[in-house]
Amino acid sequence: MKIGFDNDKYLQLQAEHITARRAQFGGKLYLEFGGKLFDDYHASRVLPGFQPDSKIRMLRTLKDDVEIVMAICAGDIEKNKMRGDLGISYDADVLRLIDVFRDLGFYVGSVVITQYAGQPAADAFIKRLSQLGVKSYKHYPIAGYPSDVAHIVSDEGLGRNDYIETTRPLIVVTAPGPGSGKMATCLSQLYHDNRRGIPAGYAKYETFPIWNLPLKHPVNLAYEAATADLNDVNMIDPFHLDAYGITTVNYNRDVEIFPVLAAMFKKIQGECPYKSPTDMGVNMAGFAIVDDEACQEASRMEILRRYYAGCVERAKGQADECVVRKLELVMQQAGVTPELCPAVGAALEKAAQTGKPAGAMVLPDGCVVTGKTSPLLGASAALLLNALKHMAGIDHKLDLIPSSVIEPISAMKTGYLGHHNPRLHSDEVLIALAISGLTNPLAAMVQEQLRTLRGCDAHFSVIISEEDAKLYKRLGINVSCQPKYEVKSLYHKK
Repeated sequence: MKIGFDNDKYLQLQAEHITARRAQFGGKLYLEFGGKLFDDYHASRVLPGFQPDSKIRMLRTLKDDVEIVMAICAGDIEKNKMRGDLGISYDADVLRLIDVFRDLGFYVGSVVITQYAGQPAADAFIKRLSQLGVKSYKHYPIAGYPSDVAHIVSDEGLGRNDYIETTRPLIVVTAPGPGSGKMATCLSQLYHDNRRGIPAGYAKYETFPIWNLPLKHPVNLAYEAATADLNDVNMIDPFHLDAYGITTVNYNRDVEIFPVLAAMFKKIQGECPYKSPTDMGVNMAGFAIVDDEACQEASRMEILRRYYAGCVERAKGQADECVVRKLELVMQQAGVTPELCPAVGAALEKAAQTGKPAGAMVLPDGCVVTGKTSPLLGASAALLLNALKHMAGIDHKLDLIPSSVIEPISAMKTGYLGHHNPRLHSDEVLIALAISGLTNPLAAMVQEQLRTLRGCDAHFSVIISEEDAKLYKRLGINVSCQPKYEVKSLYHKK
């Protein structure tokens, strides 16, 4: 993988810039943290060299000044909203995140329940927080939000909200997901701080779109692809262009809401400290790109992956047609076609040759290996084995796992566990490989190559099982699939 991003430079620049922004407001800053804090794999894919935990590593350099405030919408608690990537509810994720922050040495000050209107589930969560020794505050729905500025910035608007007591100068406001009320929480705090004579400011920290890259740069287009379901659109920031004569990029929601935010800031503090939504941001990622071509190439690959993911979600009934159309438009703008990934053509060719599902993977040395469906191995399991053999320099025709190991596992699945498919999944074949490694040194050697597959791209001729997809994800292999099932039926296991 070609490195296109200097992570160390980014960590230094970002920490310095946030510190400078805090000083600009007299020492206290509410920092709205967007995107993923701990596992930003999208950023690591489109900016090769960016570490998935870069944001939290950067914050750790400022740890002594940082106080975490978690925001969660009472409505999300009431309807038991789930995090799709983790399979847990938003309120459970708040507790998980508090544990993670504390394990990393951060001070978590409190949880704010936004849009609170007496929801029973929210009351139960507040009680749970109290039992756990976690402070909680309530923020209420405000009539006319966000357009009725006069009412919002008044005793009957923001004035009704609880004031969140904080003890440190850099307050990071984060949440389990979008729409949790992070920005409204920051505005409420600015209102109450101002009434108490406490100088404070607000800034927004989001990695994408990268404001100082061109509008149609593949990195920014990859962000549009990632948020196709939200219908986010990158656009030139007209306020920044008007104020400074400089072209910068932001996304439509921030541009649309800026006049209202500017009016709120002026009402709260007497003047708006920012002339544009770009001014509000503190993102320094663009200054750490050291190989633009490498980032463009990686971003085009990500756009292709997002396209296939959208097509698969449509096939599963989880995405609308308009999402796929948006992704097709982004592909056209970025000059992306399926031929960009060699694994796509190789997988389809193998499937055509065998008449059964197949897969292909592009390995670190540029070679493309394939895997086919056999009586005892699924395509994903076969592909994984063949990739490991290649990386270990072992002939792919050599059987590393004897049938005496595979067949009992297969018999167990169909005879006792109620499976109709006797073929081993990827995780099962790795367990079989580990068992074989006890007596076969070559099998043990092949296992050691698992780390080398991180960052590789694999493509399959059909939608693979959830078990296989999760295993590939754990190994760090990027997976895409043709949007069709192996078996034509109305019901498919998720």
